[in-house]
Parts: sequence; C-alpha cells; structure tokens
Amino acid sequence: MTTVQTNNVDPSLQATMNGGRAAKNSTQEAQDRFMTLLVTQMKNQDPLNPMDNAQVTSQLAQLSTVTGIDKLNATVTSMNTNFLAAQNLQAASMIGHGVIASGNAISLTDGKAIYGVELPQAADKVSISIRNSGGLIVKTIDADAMAEGVNTLTWDGKTDSGAVAPNGVYKFEVSARSGEKKLDAKTLGFGIVSSISSGAQGAKLSVANIGNISMADVKQIY
Repeated sequence: MTTVQTNNVDPSLQATMNGGRAAKNSTQEAQDRFMTLLVTQMKNQDPLNPMDNAQVTSQLAQLSTVTGIDKLNATVTSMNTNFLAAQNLQAASMIGHGVIASGNAISLTDGKAIYGVELPQAADKVSISIRNSGGLIVKTIDADAMAEGVNTLTWDGKTDSGAVAPNGVYKFEVSARSGEKKLDAKTLGFGIVSSISSGAQGAKLSVANIGNISMADVKQIY
C-alpha cells in the first residue's frame, strides 16, 4: 500500500505561483459592498412595502459620484506627473543660460554687468545706488523715466569718481516715483543657471548670485 504524503503550502506562495487575482482598490471594494447590500435589501424587502425608488436612485447617484471623484483624482495625479516631467525637461535646457530674477546682486566682470528693475507702473524718476562689499555707495544712477514692467539695465563698472570698479559682486537698491507717489520698485539680479533640482513643488534652478528659484520666478532668459 502506498502512502501519499501531503504538505501544507503557504497560501501567499500558492497565490503567487498560480497567478492570484489583483487586489481591488478601495473604490471597487466599496462598490462591491454597496451592490451586495442593495441586492440583499431588494431580495428581503417587504412585498407590501417595497423600497422607495427615489431612495435607490439617490444611493446609486452617491456611488456614481464617489466613483467619478476617484477617477478624477487619478487623472489629475497623472496630469501632474506629466507636467512635472515636462517642467524638468524645460528646466534642464536652461542650464548655462543667463536669467533675470528677483535679487539685488550685480556681478561685475571686466566692466560688464547686467541687472534689472521691475516697476508696477511707469516712473518719471528712478534712482539706483550700487554698493561695494563694504556697504559704501560706489555708483549712483539717476533716470528721468522708466517703463512699467521689467527693465533690463547694464553697468559699465565706472564709479562716481570716474574710476573703474574691480571685478566682484555688488549690491544695489532702487527708489522710484511717479509724480509724488512712491512706487514699489523691485530689484532684479542676473545670473547663470548652473544646475536644477526636482521635488514635489516642481523644478528649482540654481542661479549664481541669486540662489535657488522656481521657473515662475524667472523674468527673462538670455
């Protein structure tokens, strides 16, 4: 007589080897539970007092709404992933390019420097003060008028005394008026994009003399 030996097999291993069914998501499980409950209620309802059609319709509408929201969330998540990927690709193409963005640093190299001023409206008087690393004003630039929006400016490195300022990083500040009204003028720095980083908030550009900024912070690209 032959004895047949049987062994207990781990259910998880057996499911893996036999190709177990994919796990259902929470929305599908909720749908299944709802339909099971609804069918049970309809089977056991009192024939003399059947379920209200309006109530059944309302329950089905609620289930449809939940399903629609789940699908919408999945679509938005997918769109956001695609958007971040496209943004990272665009940001990578900016490496090595110069950008104008919020900042108050001016990098002077061999008598050449780029910076900017952003105005909420046209100004009829603008004054720019450039300071060295010690905080002393080396150059004051006065303009009779400047347009609304981003104004890109240059500095030839000459100081108020007529001398040529040495290469280095300077700071500047700006004041602007339209008639008697003082305007909220913003200083804009110039820098070269050296690298990018990616995160949940999108791509960040690492810009010399400015720091880490988002794509939305860039005013102009060179």
